[in-house]
Amino acid sequence: MFKFLRRHPPKESEGRESQKKELFGFRRLIEHGFPSKPSALAFDPKLKLLAIGTKSGALRVFGAPGAEWTGQHKEDVQVAQLFFLPEQGRLISLCSDNSLHLWEINNGKDGKSSSLDEVNQFSIENNKMKTVSACCLTTNYEQLLLGTEGGNILILDVKAFSLMDQIIYQDVVMQNVPDDFKVNPGAVESIAVHSKDPDKFLIGYNRGLIVLWDIKASNSEQTYNSTQQLESICWSRNGEEFMSAHADGSYIVWSSSDSTEPKEPALTPYGPFPCKSIGKIDWKTAKADPFIIFSGGMPRASYGDKHTVSIMQGSNHVVLDFTSKVIDFVTMTRANESDTEEDRAEYDEPHSLLVLVEEELVAIDLDSDKWPTYQLPYVNSLHSSAITCSQHVSNVPEQLWTKITDVGQSQMAAYSKRPWPITGGSTDSLESSSHDLLLTGHEDGTVRFWNASGSCLQFMYKLSTCSLFNVDVHTPDSNGEMEEEWPPFRKVGTFDPYSDDPRLGIQKIALCPLSEVLVVAGTAGQVITLQMEREEREQEIKPVTVNIVGDRDNFVWKGHEAVTPKEGDVKYPAGYQPTCMMQLYPPAACTALAFHSEWQLVGAGTAHGFGLLDYVQKKEVTNRCTLNPQDLTGTSDTTMSRRKSFKKSLRESFRRLRRRRSERRAKAKEDASKGDKNIEEKTSPEAGPSTAAAGEPPASPALSEPKPVERSVEFRSTEDSMASMVRCLYFADTFIVNGHSHNPSLWVGTNGGHVFVYNVTVPSGEKRNEDSVTCILAKEIKLRHHAPVISIGVVDGKSRILPESLEVQHERAKAPDMSSHHSVIICSEEQLKIFTLPQLKAKWKFKLTAVDGSRIRKVAFVNFRSRSDENYSENDIACLSNLGELSVYSVSTLRQQMQASAIRREDINGITSFIFTRYGQGFFLLTSSEYQRISLSARTQGEPTCTLELAEGMRPEPPPEPETEPEAGAEGGEEQQAKEGEGEATQGEQYDNEDISEALNETVDSMANTTVDAEITQDSVAIIDHTGDTSVTSNASETVVTEATTSETTTTITSNTTTEATTVIAQEVTQGGDAPEQNTSDDTKASQQKVEIEVVAKIEEIKISEKIVENKVDDDDPALEKQKNNAMQNGHDEEITAAS
Repeated sequence: MFKFLRRHPPKESEGRESQKKELFGFRRLIEHGFPSKPSALAFDPKLKLLAIGTKSGALRVFGAPGAEWTGQHKEDVQVAQLFFLPEQGRLISLCSDNSLHLWEINNGKDGKSSSLDEVNQFSIENNKMKTVSACCLTTNYEQLLLGTEGGNILILDVKAFSLMDQIIYQDVVMQNVPDDFKVNPGAVESIAVHSKDPDKFLIGYNRGLIVLWDIKASNSEQTYNSTQQLESICWSRNGEEFMSAHADGSYIVWSSSDSTEPKEPALTPYGPFPCKSIGKIDWKTAKADPFIIFSGGMPRASYGDKHTVSIMQGSNHVVLDFTSKVIDFVTMTRANESDTEEDRAEYDEPHSLLVLVEEELVAIDLDSDKWPTYQLPYVNSLHSSAITCSQHVSNVPEQLWTKITDVGQSQMAAYSKRPWPITGGSTDSLESSSHDLLLTGHEDGTVRFWNASGSCLQFMYKLSTCSLFNVDVHTPDSNGEMEEEWPPFRKVGTFDPYSDDPRLGIQKIALCPLSEVLVVAGTAGQVITLQMEREEREQEIKPVTVNIVGDRDNFVWKGHEAVTPKEGDVKYPAGYQPTCMMQLYPPAACTALAFHSEWQLVGAGTAHGFGLLDYVQKKEVTNRCTLNPQDLTGTSDTTMSRRKSFKKSLRESFRRLRRRRSERRAKAKEDASKGDKNIEEKTSPEAGPSTAAAGEPPASPALSEPKPVERSVEFRSTEDSMASMVRCLYFADTFIVNGHSHNPSLWVGTNGGHVFVYNVTVPSGEKRNEDSVTCILAKEIKLRHHAPVISIGVVDGKSRILPESLEVQHERAKAPDMSSHHSVIICSEEQLKIFTLPQLKAKWKFKLTAVDGSRIRKVAFVNFRSRSDENYSENDIACLSNLGELSVYSVSTLRQQMQASAIRREDINGITSFIFTRYGQGFFLLTSSEYQRISLSARTQGEPTCTLELAEGMRPEPPPEPETEPEAGAEGGEEQQAKEGEGEATQGEQYDNEDISEALNETVDSMANTTVDAEITQDSVAIIDHTGDTSVTSNASETVVTEATTSETTTTITSNTTTEATTVIAQEVTQGGDAPEQNTSDDTKASQQKVEIEVVAKIEEIKISEKIVENKVDDDDPALEKQKNNAMQNGHDEEITAAS
């Protein structure tokens, strides 16, 4: 009995389940960073919204900082082009499968949130001739012109979101072309609507032919021919001229009224040598000289590999040089933002340029001198250099926050001083009560600080460790002076995929916000301690070398050398400045890092062991080599020693043979037992973790379920060279030697399941700078399965994790309970286990791998606060498994509190990059450039609460469909109409599906007989039942209704935009409940094909009756008169009654 109680924690109380709901709740919050693999860009000048589409089918719409909307296409498609319908909050996307999708930003019912919803779609036949190659919206935004690879132009009616009957065929266009130009012009390459006359537009064909087409007259007004392949065309604002860009890097100015020859000869800006094509060109007028902006056009031989956008205005000429491919660009003009039809501005007056490239978004200020770039408030290129590690810091003090902000502002002095030009939407997000930082370490040796307090991730400050070392650093200046050469290049953007030296990469980051100390560890064993300073200083940093392997003669290091530090005084700018550096030998990558700012100690581990440094006295305290004595070859890049590979391969071969033999035996037993029907199963699949903890042996493979209660976990080899890797370091003030006195301690966990516990003696007071810190090994723990130890935490007697250093002094945490016994939680990849201190007796454990086969990858001790009770909070263990599942366990009993699937198990980068925050949130890399933010806390609110206000009447009502006879295949279209009708009726005016079903049941099976012309068809009844429509709509409602058995019959005939009252239609039923008797004589069939239709209004007493009165139809209604005439012409003897 005592053994059972010892192995099973006490049961949770009944109220715990409701308490869990107040504490825990998984949800995805928001994505931070730059959309991966962008493919399209659009801008709404009226609402000032920016949209980016990606190759994965994702849509992200941005407004003012904090206003953001996300959408995803249901199909696996790439977004090819995007078009905003200005002032409507609507967006059209053209996808790679030749489909068009209509999106709307709709505000929620609460008025505080909104979403991006797909409301309509249309697919065009996807063959080579009909593949859309160019698009352009008309100036009234009512049609979308679609140029195809076959040379034809289709027209999409935006309101109906379907193709119009009118098609501009290439053959028709070529009929009006002079004989000299009558050759196959190729695909439609570009379309540009006339800036003054909405009925005219330019059609640019691939082989250089340009036609000015009048859509009203259906003929070509002018024909322009160039000898070079066409890439892009654009109008000037006055509509008298236009410009064409070509594949040879030239552009030509044409007069719209004279097609005989260009107004100006072809100009190749970067000739005379062969140049690459100009992908897109923009021509914007200003009170000064006009702007000509184009992408590409570089000299092919010397600069053909560059990605550029050129800006030319009079004598000013800049070539923006990007580090990744240009996708698209948009010129923002004041004219487009403020124009009305009555008052059109004379000039475009461009003020900003947005350039979307493959790896970042760059915004150029065209109003300021030298055209500087804007500082982005969102869509930052997080992966400007590849992210190698990250850390989240909660509740940063105001003093440190101000310092980081100030030094960050000084770094951004070269950016534009003008405010961010995209200001659409409004956000109700309140400012966070605490300052939160996200620190990202990068491959180029930099650490970037991000403001993670709100829904936007904003850049604050960049720290570079390169200045400590003798490394040739190439730093692209995003707003540097132009190089003295032709073309006049200027580096822009922050994305720099090239690392100057891979040894500079940051592997671990640790920041203490209270002492303002930052420690970073690198790839070559360098561990740098930095302190925040407001002024620049000049000082010399001498590294302290810690030799982990000692003087072992047979050790040979085959990896890279350590990075050479600079000698002499070095000037460091304001911000984080180095104070001390520890260089570990061998210079392997740092795998674990911990520091205690109160004791002023730093510990760092590698694959060979660990070293402890006193960064006040700048000297080594201790070190330990964790390598197996028989394996000292030091091959850090291989998983096992070459000298032992033959021995290991033999062992693995024998294991494999034994495994196969046991599998064959198990299979033979299973085959032999197939005839026995009364096999008793020895295990139950419903048994929980408690059964596993009780130590029951697993059932035999032949008799167990596919998922056994407790899996057989194979012991790991201790001879593997990777077992020596230090996985975690932890400082704690707790009871190590006895239960009466506590003292500082250092805990070291390795990859082989080995835990070293050190007693640390730290001099106090004035002696701290004089006396040495001592560190003595006190205890060791060896886990049975040798699973890697990935985290350690000490819990006091009140089940609280020991607070971080200096938190008690700054009154940020309660002092730990030192009057009762402590316990330590050791988290390995396979299980969580609690040991009592100082005896180190096992208390509770949870065997994760044995229960579900997963392994723990990330662990954190998290403080969860109740969302309803401000005073209640508790500490728990949050874990992420290799299957991408998040789970929470109680600190006191290790009972599982919640579990949720967060990341796909195939997403290795997402799992390895995951970090927990202190209060129950998490970040992981969704792609190389995006962080996904999640929450495990029910209290946390991190979603953006933004809305979009539209002017009244900006979204046009969908047009009613033409009156046609109902067909069997028209059900889908009518269903869409019914949905639109529902959206416009108020909630109180609509029926529920259950009400209609009830009414339909009363008519038994009387709907079986249907006709074509004058009857309610089965299809129309099915639509009413499915959609809960509130009337018989136009297609399904052109019917003749007769009064048969009821004295009062009400029929509502409306268009689909005003459908309100609900009717249920059924044929007349006889007293016996059967369908009406049918006269089967041919004469009767020919002359009197009479259908008696009873309209039963299923009403909710007052509401529907009032609606019926509002929608009643008089006898002289023109729609009814039309139906009477049609009925008489068709020879039907029918009677129409509309009574109220």
